[in-house]
Amino acid sequence: MYINFLHLIISFFDYPNKKKIINFFKDKFKNKISVFIDVGAHHGESIKLFNKEFNISSIISFEPSLKNYNKLLKNNKNTKNLTTFNLALGEEKNLVSFTDHFETQSSTVSEINKQSNYFKKKNFFLDPLNIKCKKIQSSKIKMDRLDNILRELGIKSVDILKIDTEGYDYKVIKGLGDSIKFIKYIYFEHHFHDMLIKNYNLGDVNKYLNNYNFIKVFKSKMKFRKTFEYIYFNKGIK
Repeated sequence: MYINFLHLIISFFDYPNKKKIINFFKDKFKNKISVFIDVGAHHGESIKLFNKEFNISSIISFEPSLKNYNKLLKNNKNTKNLTTFNLALGEEKNLVSFTDHFETQSSTVSEINKQSNYFKKKNFFLDPLNIKCKKIQSSKIKMDRLDNILRELGIKSVDILKIDTEGYDYKVIKGLGDSIKFIKYIYFEHHFHDMLIKNYNLGDVNKYLNNYNFIKVFKSKMKFRKTFEYIYFNKGIK
């Protein structure tokens, strides 16, 4: 209940940012989007938001946490334009370690630095009475490359690829391979705190995207977090 209340408060402060992002895409697409891919769909928050603001032909979502995935299905049982995968995305097809955080939006494939000040502060803020004894739990989950999925589905054009994977954005992007040329906009979160061990930085992501004709067209800082949202545009698509 306490965490749900905090999420509600944060959502209130996040609304201006989300409105800016929606307005950005409305300027580009008006009200019609053909294909929207949601990597790290959580409980379907972005699916609900974009479906409300746009007429979307097809939404394809990926959520690796089984707990989150079941909530995603429950929240979207009547969403007709949605295809869902209980799957992580990265650079390889394999079984990988996954960390379920008691605050479900923080669950990730990335390694967590439990000694970092950010990790300790976040746990204290979210669980000040230390009720949740097991802050994180590890399991093995399936991972695949996004280019494999696009080939299986026969998709050769994507309007928006949204990525929210708690420190795994770069590896999701690299898992596109040459299929990255099919993506018009990549919209992702990037974290600058030390809780997530990523072994890459924003400069690496920027250089990689630039090499594929993408340019940064949007940047916004999220409230109360060392996290920014970015949108990159593929200049190769007319």
